This record gives sequence, C-alpha cells and structure tokens, in this order.
Amino acid sequence: MAEEEKTIQDELSLLILLSDRVIKSALEAESSKAECGELAKQADRLVHKLRSAARLANQPLYDRPLRRVAADVRKNLERAITLARKCRHSGVLRQVFAIAATADFRRVGALLESSIADVTWILSIFDSDSGTNLSLPPIASNDPILAMLWSSIASVQIGQLRDRVDAANNLASLARDNDRNKKMIVEEGGIVPLLKLLKEGASPEAQIAAALALSSLGNDQDRVQLIARELAVPVIVKVLGDSPARVQVAVANLVAKMAEMDTTVQEELGRENVTRPLVTLLAFDTVLDDPNLQSGTPSIHSLVQIARDPAVTNIHNSSSSSSLHSDGSSRGGNHKKERGIESPELKLELKISCAKALWKLSRGSLPNSKKITETKGLLCLAKLIEKERGELQRNCLMTVMELAAVAETNADLRRASFKPNSPAAKAVLEQLLRVVNEENSPALLIPAIKSIGCLARTFPAKESRIIGPLVSRLGHRDADVATEAANSLGKFACPDNFNHVEHSKAIIEFDGVPRLMNLIKIIGRDQVNELVLLCYLALHVGNNRAFEQVRAQDVLEGAARSVVAQHPDLRELFAKAVHHLTLYQTGAHTHRQAYAP
Repeated sequence: MAEEEKTIQDELSLLILLSDRVIKSALEAESSKAECGELAKQADRLVHKLRSAARLANQPLYDRPLRRVAADVRKNLERAITLARKCRHSGVLRQVFAIAATADFRRVGALLESSIADVTWILSIFDSDSGTNLSLPPIASNDPILAMLWSSIASVQIGQLRDRVDAANNLASLARDNDRNKKMIVEEGGIVPLLKLLKEGASPEAQIAAALALSSLGNDQDRVQLIARELAVPVIVKVLGDSPARVQVAVANLVAKMAEMDTTVQEELGRENVTRPLVTLLAFDTVLDDPNLQSGTPSIHSLVQIARDPAVTNIHNSSSSSSLHSDGSSRGGNHKKERGIESPELKLELKISCAKALWKLSRGSLPNSKKITETKGLLCLAKLIEKERGELQRNCLMTVMELAAVAETNADLRRASFKPNSPAAKAVLEQLLRVVNEENSPALLIPAIKSIGCLARTFPAKESRIIGPLVSRLGHRDADVATEAANSLGKFACPDNFNHVEHSKAIIEFDGVPRLMNLIKIIGRDQVNELVLLCYLALHVGNNRAFEQVRAQDVLEGAARSVVAQHPDLRELFAKAVHHLTLYQTGAHTHRQAYAP
C-alpha cells in the first residue's frame, strides 16, 4: 500500500537519489575502473532524463506508464549500486570478483541502457509537439499494444486537439479488436481522459471520438460500471442536451449501450433525466396532434418549438418553461438553430439513435418508462411508427413493446399511460393494429403483437378490432410470429383477464381454434404457448363445436404428457381442460377413461 500511495514526485526523487549513489559508488571503485566509469556515465545520462521527468511531473500528467517504468528503473539502479560497491574491495576479494565482473557489467549496463530508453520514450509521449508516439520502448517489447495504449491515452489527456482526436480514435479501434485490449485500456486509466475529452467539447470531432471509444469499451457490465463510477452519467446527459446533432448521435448510442449492459447504470441515467432530451430530439420536426394543446398543456411539439425559438417562451406559462430548462432538454440553443440546415440523413440517424436509447432505457425499468410516457413519448412513438420505415420504425416499436411489458406488471402505469380512452394510448394502439394488419416482416410484427398482448387487460370486452388481427397471425409462415400471436392471445384468454370469457368467444368466432390446431401440428417446435391457449379456450368456451370438429381433446391428451414433464406447473391446467372438453364431446359417456397426465 505504501508503494501505491507514493506520489510520482516521490518515486522520481528516489530514482534520482539512487542514480547519484551509482555514480558515487562507481567513482570510488578500486577495481574494474573502466567498467565502473562506463556505469557512472550511464547513470549520469539516466539522472538527467529523470530530472526532466520530475519537472514534467510538477503539472498534471498521465503518470501510469511513468510509474510502471519507475519500478523497473529502481530495480536496475539497485543492481548497479550493488555491482559498483563490490569494486571497492581489495586484495584476494578483488581478484575473485574480477573473474565474474565482466559478464555482470555487461548485464547491468544493458539494463541501464533499457532504463534510459524507457525514460526517453516516456518523455517523448509527454511532448505535446510530437503527436502520438507509436515507437516501442524496451519495457513494452513483450507486449507492443501496451506502448500504443500508453501513447494514445497520454495524447488524449495532454496532446494538441488534432492529436487528441486521433488518439481517441486509435483507442476506439484497439478496443474494437478484442476484449483484452478493452481490459487493458481500462486498467491503464483510459476512461478518465476520454470522459474529459467528451466533456470539454473542444470540437465535435473530439466529442465523437471520445463517445465512440467509450462505446467500444462499454460492451461489458463491469466496464460500464467503471465508466459510470467516474461520474460519466452527468457528463453524458449534459453533452446530449448541448451538442451538434452528429455528436448527439454518438452520445445517444453510448446511452443505449450503457443502459443495455447494466441495470444500475440504466436507472442512474433515468435519474439524471436523460429520457427527456432523447424524446425531444426524437420529436424534432414531428408534428404531434396533441389535444392537450387546446387545454393549455404544452405538447412535445410545442416544447420543441420553444427550444428552437427562445422568444416563444414568453407565451407559455413559467412553470412549463422552467421545467424544460431544469432537465437540460432545451440546452444548446445555438445547436438548435443549426438543426434546420442539417441533412435529412443526419436527422434520421439521430432519431434512430434516440429511439434505440429509449428502447434500452425502458426495458424492465418502471421509473424510466414513467418518464418516457410523462414526456408525451407515446404520441411521438406512435407518429414515427406511422410515417417512418426501416430501423427507426423498428426501434420505436421495440420501445413501445418495452413500455407495454413494464405496464403489464404495473397497474399504475397501465392506468396512467395506457387507458383505452387516452389519446396517446389510442394513437399507439392504432399503429400497432396497422402493423399487425399490414406488415409482414417478423422484425415489426413480433414487437407489435407482443405489445398488444402485454396490454390485454386494458381492453374492454367490446373491443372487437384486436382479436381478429391476432388470430390471423396464427397462420403466419414465420413460426416466431405465429407463436407470439398465440402467446398474446393467451393473455386475452387467461383467467387473470377480467374479460377472458368474452375474449375467448371472440377468438373462436374468428376461427381461432382451427388456426391454432394447424399451428400445433407443426413438428419440431416448442408448442407450450399454443397448447396453453387451447386449454384456456377449452375451459371458457368448451361447449363450442369447433373443438369437436378438430378433435382438440385428442390433441391435448397426446401432447399433455410431454409438456407437463417439462412444465409441471401446467399439470392442473391440462387436466381441467381435457375434463371440460370431455363433458361436451359427443359420446363422452363412452370415453375410454378419465384423463390423468
């Protein structure tokens, strides 16, 4: 611990003292005077380098490589002192020592030359005029990557702007190569200089390079936690709200990566209110038909208009304006003025990145989901799902899916954000149904179908538009889409749903049973969702002739044993379903035997 607690000045002072001792001992030698003289010259060259390093250490600098080199230099100087002191012996001891002295001097001399080269290299990477040093010092001869990392990290911290950008890009490239490089960058102290570069905002290129490097490092939970531990989250949120669009793209991608990797960091980002600037950026140039405008409550569109033109602020009440400024979503007025002249491609890329960040932030997080829905995020997502295509549309659907999944387990969020008569909920449902009815891509259908299933308990019994499209997707050629449709329909028909009987009748009216049976007949797939839905339908509407026509009882009996073996908790459900069908099947009194899975 004592070694670790020493300042770099203390380390260098000790090395200078040891170098002086080498010189003194070498000059006092009684034997091998020529060799000791050479040793003294090497120590003198080294001490001059060390004094130059000590002068640099008076200012803030990246001292990781200097500490590593100092540890080796200390060992080499101690060996040189020991060797020089042996040369002070006389008589018999002098003659004995002379036999082995030549080889020892050669080895120690080589070590001192390596130390001189190492310290010289260290001085070169601290020279702001030399740029990134890609030469190889002796200390890194067995691991060349180490020298590249040290040089790049030092340049990021103290170099000229162009060198800092190049060094950050070099770190990002090295991090993308393999996990070992990522681990070394973190261990060698690369996070703090990159965050400093991101925070300073010296240029958009510098911020983008820093964000890309941090994103490359952040593919592991432990590393993401280390990044957050360096107070990265407030920096990230501030830069997101106060930067040009191309910087915001890189930072939004960083938010998505960090939120995906660690739930603790995900919640910390939410506490810093990163969701509001993300929604604001996502809604930029998107006109939202928000009925709240009539009642004086500002929509996302109106808030974006305020951010675009500060003069408009005067026509809004002070509380709305102050809340916007308090969370950072209206920062960077100068950059907002530039937003109108940015290319459509860049605007699209920014929206894609923001939608992805909201998707990762909302996944499994009640606080973040509340924040997104409270900022009129649902209206914005619905509008983009309607008018956009490709990756942006999918990311918005994935965000809605995650919000719906959280709402499924939280009644308060369901009531607050997904009420059937809520304008935002209506807008979202319209788009989900449109996707289910019109799209054919599994990447779009699965999140739309899953979203509807998660909200199954919010729909009244008379809501007949929903069941039909889901039933039709039971026949989709993609097995994952069909299974998701069965899973969602199961949430409508399960006993936990207050309207399960009415929903079950609707499923049967839309020919759900024959479609479901065709799906179950597909061989080689896990059919638990399909069979569970069939059980629910049998329990609630088992007297319908549709079951007898497709021999549903035989199918349940045939499949039950294998399913129950893997899912013992379903034993009672299958037994009740088979028993219920037996009561209504023609010739039930002649049934071969009672069913017992």
